[in-house]
Amino acid sequence: MAKARRGPRLQFAALPWRRAGTGVEVLLITSRETRRWVIPKGWGKKGEPGAFAAAREALEETGVAGVVLEAVLGHYRYQKQLKSGRVQRVRVAVYALEVVYEHEDWPEKALREKLWTTVAKAATLVDEPELQALLAAFAP
Repeated sequence: MAKARRGPRLQFAALPWRRAGTGVEVLLITSRETRRWVIPKGWGKKGEPGAFAAAREALEETGVAGVVLEAVLGHYRYQKQLKSGRVQRVRVAVYALEVVYEHEDWPEKALREKLWTTVAKAATLVDEPELQALLAAFAP
């Protein structure tokens, strides 16, 4: 009997944003392995609400904290290359996070670069088409 194909796993992401003199800016970070521009995301912990997981990932990966909305902003999909070499399909639930504080130090500071940029520019920097569309449509 053939093995059943696993569906996509669920991750949680924050879309950190702030108001700047020129309008709304969003925060992108580089991924650890490929150095692509992404938003902070990761796996939830058992029993952890999605919005809380997204805010925790943002704090760990970018050092930002703020007000996260409980409603999902949108979803996007991508393929994650696992250490085993297997490819895992992932669906990401994205939550808007209005940044009110940026820490000077955070757990993954040495592993990533950060970039505050306009929503329009951010949409051109990420690779995933669904994330591009989500960013392009973002208006807090």
